[in-house]
Amino acid sequence: MAASWSASASNHGAAAPRAGTPISGTSVDALTRFGLIAAVAVLFSISGGMLWLVGYNYDGLFGNPATKIHPSTYLIVLLLAWRSCASGNPVGHIVHLADRRPASALMAAISIVLLVVVIARQRPGMAGMIDTFVAAALLVLMLSEDDERTFAGLQTVVHVVMTANALLALFEFATKTLIFPYRLDGVAFTTDLRSSALQGHPLANAMVTSIYVLALLSGARSLSMPVRIGLIGLQCAALVAFGGRTAMVTTVVLGGCYLLFQGITKLRQGRVNLLGAALGFMLAALLPVVIIVAAYLGFFDALLERFVSDSGSANARVEMFELFKHLELRDLIVGPDVDLIDSLRRINGLEQGIENPIIRTVLYQGAFFTLLLTFGFVLFLFEVARRCHPGIWLPMLGWVILINTSESVASKTTLLTKFVVLALVLYRPARTAFRPVSPPAWSGQAPR
Repeated sequence: MAASWSASASNHGAAAPRAGTPISGTSVDALTRFGLIAAVAVLFSISGGMLWLVGYNYDGLFGNPATKIHPSTYLIVLLLAWRSCASGNPVGHIVHLADRRPASALMAAISIVLLVVVIARQRPGMAGMIDTFVAAALLVLMLSEDDERTFAGLQTVVHVVMTANALLALFEFATKTLIFPYRLDGVAFTTDLRSSALQGHPLANAMVTSIYVLALLSGARSLSMPVRIGLIGLQCAALVAFGGRTAMVTTVVLGGCYLLFQGITKLRQGRVNLLGAALGFMLAALLPVVIIVAAYLGFFDALLERFVSDSGSANARVEMFELFKHLELRDLIVGPDVDLIDSLRRINGLEQGIENPIIRTVLYQGAFFTLLLTFGFVLFLFEVARRCHPGIWLPMLGWVILINTSESVASKTTLLTKFVVLALVLYRPARTAFRPVSPPAWSGQAPR
């Protein structure tokens, strides 16, 4: 009985961690690990402008349908297929991942079903369903395996690529030369001199950079404070080069409120780092001087011009509601005729886009389609937030604000996939391997 009790207690201790002790992640094979890191590197560093240079018409309206999917999406799908087959039980592996991340599995399922509906109804948005939603959901499913070495590699890739992106943006801003300009069917927008860097479109750059800055403020705990401050300064300078007004305002307001709240909290707790406080006062004293010198040199001229003249962006946000006056109730529920919507957009001067994802999806796909997709999207974001440490609320709030100022996730974009990478990688809770609980000493009495 004594031997049995010792074995039972030992097994119990090995199976259950101590209260409050993090559980170590699982391990994936080298090919999967390298593939995930490569997929994220391609996702963040390869734009449509780069792809056009190698004959891959990603951003165009015409051409081979296979080129309308981003290469990172193909990599993610292939990696999931490989990982499932390598497990020895492909169906069982998919079920296992879906059990660990049910909302992500639901998001993928909804997107695939709606993709079939879009194809059957011959409506626009086929590539958007795949690149925007399916890729993001599948990547979250794969990252649910919690391989520590994979996440370490992903952190390095994110910081390196975002730093290179900001440096390239500042170089383009200084030289007035776009290295990889945004193109539509090969035609570059030469009149728009806002930096395109590695992300392609200036507004996509601004959105990703804004979220990254907010993540550096409340996340990225593996970086030292001086490194984080340096990266934040570099990324904020790049935001000016991208010319994203909403992204800049969102970053300043949310970031400023967060820093103010954190400062007050530290003061109330009486725990102030003297070195950090001294550095903060020095930066606060130097910041106005830096801003004045930069303004004198014309650094903010392009951004101020964007605030003065928005190229009809504000008017577009008003005019998009006028489209509903021409639609019947049935059209709003199941989706009106696409040619009618395109005609109404031209009449109302909305050729450049409908600057809200919900409004655009309702107009092109119908309210029922929109509600189903929104339901899966909200659950998906909630699940991602639950896998992060509490500071995730800051970039999550910024993300919700920014995606509602443009077509964003209502059209083909990799922004959602980039956001979940930033969230899961930079807000990953610290995890350490636990030690088994020592079995109680044998007292000579049988357990009750």
